[in-house]
Amino acid sequence: MEVKSLHSLIVQNQAAQKASQVENIQHAAPNVDFTERFSEGLNEVARAQNNASELAKAYELGTETDLAKVMVAQQVSSLGFQMTLNVRNKALSAYKDIMNMPV
Repeated sequence: MEVKSLHSLIVQNQAAQKASQVENIQHAAPNVDFTERFSEGLNEVARAQNNASELAKAYELGTETDLAKVMVAQQVSSLGFQMTLNVRNKALSAYKDIMNMPV
């Protein structure tokens, strides 16, 4: 009898934890506008590009001596730009697909 009650307590505890996790996820996700998120992403890519440019200039002038830091910043900047370009291409492709749909 104790094994069944222990098992039922474990099952109830697991169910309560799952319900709590779902509730936390629902409350943790604030209502953020798509354009706001997109704008933040573009600004972050621009900041990464500016940072990479400044580090490269500092390395050329001799004020920055860590070549690895400069190369990593340039790679981060390049990946951000490539991702932004791919998102733009997908959005443009989706727009063209929608425009070509028969009504």
